[in-house]
Amino acid sequence: MKAIILFGHGARDMRWREPFDRLAELWQSQNATVPVELAFLEMMEPSLDEAVSALSLAGATQITVVPVFFGQGGHLRNDFPVLLDACRAKFPAIALSVTPAVGEDLAVLQAIVDFGVRAL
Repeated sequence: MKAIILFGHGARDMRWREPFDRLAELWQSQNATVPVELAFLEMMEPSLDEAVSALSLAGATQITVVPVFFGQGGHLRNDFPVLLDACRAKFPAIALSVTPAVGEDLAVLQAIVDFGVRAL
């Protein structure tokens, strides 16, 4: 079974999480057969390990991690690979793959430009 993890930074203010919850709900409403979990680097739960564990228990064998970051900063270049490697070691039966940061995708950038145009 395939599944997806939407991976964000995390914040102390719980309101920061609200768009991530909406994103996960939107994903699930449009892709009902592909489970989705949120995961956060720090300050929020679940962690990447916890999200992989939950999806594993639900029967996932292939998990794609989507970093919901604007770009490849230090957290994605340094911290995230360590967490991902730990998950790969802990869950060897699960194929874990990763996409680029969402902010590096041209369609996402265009959506932001379109948003700005609508704001004018």
